Amino acid sequence: MSDTGLFWIRDDFRIENNPALSFATQNHENVIALFIYNNKNFDNQTEAQKWWVSKSLEIFKTDLSKYNINLQLIKGDELDVFSNIKKKDNLTVYWNKVYEPDIIDKGKKIRDVFIKNEINFKYFKGNILNEFQEVTKNDGTPFKVFTPFWRTAEQKYLSLPPAKNYIVKKRTKEKTFFKNCIEPKNILPQKDWYKKFEKYWNISENNSKKILNELIENKIKDYGTTRDIPSIDGTSKLSPYIKHGQIHVASIWKKCSEIKSKGIGYRKYINELGWREFSHSLINYFPEFLKGNYRKDFDKFPWVKNDKYLKAWKTGMTGYPIVDAGMRELYETGWMHNRVRMVVGSFLVKHLRINWTEGEKYFRNCLLDFNKANNVAQWQWVAGCGADAAPYFRIFNPILQGEKFDKDGIYTKKWVPELLNMPNKFLYKPWELEKKYQEQIKVIIGTDYPKPMVDHATARNAALEAFQKIKKN
Repeated sequence: MSDTGLFWIRDDFRIENNPALSFATQNHENVIALFIYNNKNFDNQTEAQKWWVSKSLEIFKTDLSKYNINLQLIKGDELDVFSNIKKKDNLTVYWNKVYEPDIIDKGKKIRDVFIKNEINFKYFKGNILNEFQEVTKNDGTPFKVFTPFWRTAEQKYLSLPPAKNYIVKKRTKEKTFFKNCIEPKNILPQKDWYKKFEKYWNISENNSKKILNELIENKIKDYGTTRDIPSIDGTSKLSPYIKHGQIHVASIWKKCSEIKSKGIGYRKYINELGWREFSHSLINYFPEFLKGNYRKDFDKFPWVKNDKYLKAWKTGMTGYPIVDAGMRELYETGWMHNRVRMVVGSFLVKHLRINWTEGEKYFRNCLLDFNKANNVAQWQWVAGCGADAAPYFRIFNPILQGEKFDKDGIYTKKWVPELLNMPNKFLYKPWELEKKYQEQIKVIIGTDYPKPMVDHATARNAALEAFQKIKKN
């Protein structure tokens, strides 16, 4: 056994339930933690996540130091970095898997290099309940529909032995290995818009546990209904922590399984964990999913290219208050309520008929919880072109969605303060308020707040006509 264990960090900023870190400390007197910052992995398209990763590195460095483990941060390509490790360095490398096709491919190349250079290594199941290849139909083919997938996946996971308790041992002293290390602040986005995130997020592993406890104790019972109300803190908000590995989904599952009365709220939340698993299965069995429409008939869809409309959507200036509230929440906090995500997504692809890939790209850049599998799967679901997608003719009415899910306007008026004095009767169709009353409340539609960029009924009909064209072809 080599003298030193090297724990390679990707999306696993946690002490608890971390098999790679645990094995490294159990088997070596000296342990180093390594994070490789590769510009290509971010590609200037995941700017918000640079902030989360930077803060995670700061916090995790402190957490690891309590175990006398030094976290080193270097800039470069993973394959290049590991190619420079030699047998004489006497290292064993440990990591937890990440389930994205390009990362899996690079992992195979890294393993080949280690074998060639006689470097010991060991990798472990990642932040997932079932690995995608473990959940298939009886004939070995992958699932394309969520419900039978998740039914099978649940039974599969329940049949597994109880998850191990991965203990991290304190080492005797800290050790370094890599030179030319950089500081976490060096990977922050150049644009300082991320500074607002500090107001909304405490990204420590310890806080993820508190959030989970709050979910179990106070939220999950009513989760089936409250999760749809954006003015209520009814969602878990665990998604960024899961993405970056401050918490393992197995820990969430275990906590949920301890609930004595498992009602509809429990089922709704567990299904969301299932959707994440399903999404990872889709992108690995059907990697073309990441590059375009899963349903190839949508390749002929007459998308509209309109930069003016796209900009108005991004900046929350569409003239539809619930849509604008969601887009402003996203830019301000790096997160958006899930119900509202569906509304703004539907508006982009069906009211404006702008290609869903534009929305996926913008969400990728702004979301702290961006997950490649989830993001693509959700956008293709909304657009109607994915596996087990919503029917294209399901077009969210942004007026009715606001009236139903934010009837008192608490969420909408928070993010669209121009409409603070707008009577709730007209909040989601402010253009219908007579001009004299607009003047009284000092909100002139078209001046203080934009007119609707499209008419709902007209846009809906145009979208359905466009869909009919691809059905005929």
